[in-house]
Amino acid sequence: MKNVVVTGSAGFIGGYVVQELLDKGYNVIGVDNFSKYGEVTHTYDSHPNYQLVVGDVQDTDLMVDVLKDADHFIAGAAMIGGISYFHAYAYDLLATNERIIASSCDAAIKVMPKGRLEKVTYLSSSMVFESTDRWPSVEGDERKVAPPLSSYGFQKLAVEYFAHAAWDQYKIPYTILRPFNCVGIGERRAAGDVEIHSGNVTLAMSHVVPDLVQKIVKGQNPVHILGDGSQVRCYTYGGDLARGIVTSLDNPAAKNEDFNISTPVATSVNELVEVIWRKIKGSDVPLAVVNDEAFEYDVQKRIPSVDKARDLLGFEASTSLDEMLDEVIPWIEQAVANGTI
Repeated sequence: MKNVVVTGSAGFIGGYVVQELLDKGYNVIGVDNFSKYGEVTHTYDSHPNYQLVVGDVQDTDLMVDVLKDADHFIAGAAMIGGISYFHAYAYDLLATNERIIASSCDAAIKVMPKGRLEKVTYLSSSMVFESTDRWPSVEGDERKVAPPLSSYGFQKLAVEYFAHAAWDQYKIPYTILRPFNCVGIGERRAAGDVEIHSGNVTLAMSHVVPDLVQKIVKGQNPVHILGDGSQVRCYTYGGDLARGIVTSLDNPAAKNEDFNISTPVATSVNELVEVIWRKIKGSDVPLAVVNDEAFEYDVQKRIPSVDKARDLLGFEASTSLDEMLDEVIPWIEQAVANGTI
């Protein structure tokens, strides 16, 4: 049974990844300092194959100790949030995330020669394609198109350079995975997030799906959306994303490769709000929308190529947007009722 270290294990995506790993029979050591949400609990906290280390990934000595018996290292820890987060913490996102990834790589470099570590799996982001002028975004485009304008997107591109450089100099094998617009349950407002008002509702996470759901659940009418609603995204279920990440771990085809992990199905914000409205309010109640000024780094189009993940890993994201919403809407309704959103 292999040992997998997951940093950022208490986060939104981390929760899905840890559960998938445990379901697949791995031993998991999670590392998190609860800096984003505060202390949280998960259903797997008492699982016999799960151990949580409460600590900061920037502590390289801690990471060396955690990794000494690891077969795999999923480097997922980062400051991350929605579009308002990009603007409120432009410097901190760059500086803190650089320290996190440098410490992660330093620890792997120290452990690899004498340990059993096989590979580092780096979680990047679709934001590396922030400035692209070609769609769908194909693996390799991130080095051909203009670099990202946001500090978050730029830093995620730097994560990929860390991966390549650690291999070039120290022969640390890697896999780079780029999630696209993850949707699921368990996401909540970040502890340090700023107050952003959208009409009469404060944004919950500044991610479009949960925020549109909570606006409609709270009775906002007309519904406020950022920009003109023509922005296009490919929404990927957290469980599918976790399955793709875990699928890549022991697949030899993933060694020293990068993959977009996403559904290829594109949906505009205007289409999204109509689907959510219909699911919550029904088709008999007319939808009205107000268009608010968009944020500076609100990318207009993100559409990935998913052929490489399908052809090399045998992975395809299979959960439809309807299925995602059928899970997310009741969760947010309950969170609103409990006063947590």
